Amino acid sequence: MTSYPALHMIIDGEAVSGGDRNTFAIVNPATGETIGALPLATTADLDRALEAAQRGFVRWRNSSPQERAAVLNGAARLLIERQDMLARIATMEQGKPLAESRIEVMMVAGLFQFYAGEVFRIYGRTLVRPAGTRSTVTYQPVGPVAAFSPWNFPLGNPGRKLGAPIAAGCSVIMKSAEETPASALGVLQCLLDAGLPKEVAQAVFGVPDEVSRYLLASPIIRKLSFTGSTVIGKHLAKLAAEDMKRTTMELGGHGPVLVFDDVDVDRVLDVMVGHKYRNAGQVCVSPTRFIVQEDIFDKFRTGFAERAKAIKVGNGLDDGIQMGPMANPRRPDAMERLIGGAKAAGATLHTGGERLGNQGFFYAPSVLSEIPLDAEIMNEEPFGPVALINPFGSADDMIAEANRLPYGLAAYSWTNDVKMQRRIAREVETGMLGINSVAIGGADSPFGGVKWSGHGHEDGPEGLQACLVTKAVHEG
Repeated sequence: MTSYPALHMIIDGEAVSGGDRNTFAIVNPATGETIGALPLATTADLDRALEAAQRGFVRWRNSSPQERAAVLNGAARLLIERQDMLARIATMEQGKPLAESRIEVMMVAGLFQFYAGEVFRIYGRTLVRPAGTRSTVTYQPVGPVAAFSPWNFPLGNPGRKLGAPIAAGCSVIMKSAEETPASALGVLQCLLDAGLPKEVAQAVFGVPDEVSRYLLASPIIRKLSFTGSTVIGKHLAKLAAEDMKRTTMELGGHGPVLVFDDVDVDRVLDVMVGHKYRNAGQVCVSPTRFIVQEDIFDKFRTGFAERAKAIKVGNGLDDGIQMGPMANPRRPDAMERLIGGAKAAGATLHTGGERLGNQGFFYAPSVLSEIPLDAEIMNEEPFGPVALINPFGSADDMIAEANRLPYGLAAYSWTNDVKMQRRIAREVETGMLGINSVAIGGADSPFGGVKWSGHGHEDGPEGLQACLVTKAVHEG
């Protein structure tokens, strides 16, 4: 059994802890027990991180693609070697089943491997000009990046925040979630152990608003990368705008799932129920609003509830567990508020709607149906283990409901009608769309949303491009 490690920050290659720093208690969400104490940055720590990031950028922007590729490939190998250790740490501090944490390690390794190849494809171009003149377009690293990541994917999110900037030649100051620090530190340590110069990437922790304001006020930081709620994203975007810093914002969603009456209902349920309760529904691209055609509504709702009741909930370190606890005590409280509000508005609860056990932050897989559209849960991302199932008549109404909210991160659709598939692809307002599939992400695929779900992309060539600036050079 992996024990929970001692915690620290990483500043200029040094493990920083102790002193008179305030600390944050790390709690195992399956037991409610405190398992660690995280040191929080002082302003002197942040100043030191900024100074290191500036030096790191000067060093790394001039690195060769071969050097960057060697670091990323080396880190990927170390992630694979340390998979079991990192997965257990992630499950201890976040709660998800160990199998999901193992997949997350491999996701980061795959992303690093992909970017190790992309460093050789930062192509510019030469424009056609008269003899005696020359015009070129080149791409250069944007500068030091402030990268803020949430707790729901404690390994994957830090991997995304580090991979693209390092591939592009940028330095990074990462502030990952205080609830899940050891996972993020483990990812960064793989990069450092693979040869990343110590000044290129830093990891700090602290009171989120204080750290973000301090870092974004510095002219050293030239880009903000943030994954989190829309409310916080808007706040940070305003701070970044003061200094015209580049931003990549991956914000909230409220994933619609359009299910048409020409599908095999049992096949759809076999796929979507597991996907809904993955990570206890604490996934920004989680399928949440099931928009089901009337002719199959009863069968779909009944089958969904039956499968939800059968999900095995428990400590993510135990064998056979399909869903772990929620990550912190705020999430069960939110579930009670949102589900209670929906029931009061007239929705029907088919299963769940209650906490489980007498320790930790467990909440039962829940299914609501016939929820009024003005209920809070139909307009606020629940970010938990609850499926919302409503009947609709026409395709027009279904598409209108999918587009009703100001969010547009991920959407799903199930139909065998090719013309309808193409219509959905054209008309549903979303950054990512799965048609008869839930596989909407990949190292080579852009990940991002539209409307209130943010702008810019992570992953794919687009994630690397987001860390570069374009320069046109004209020579007479």
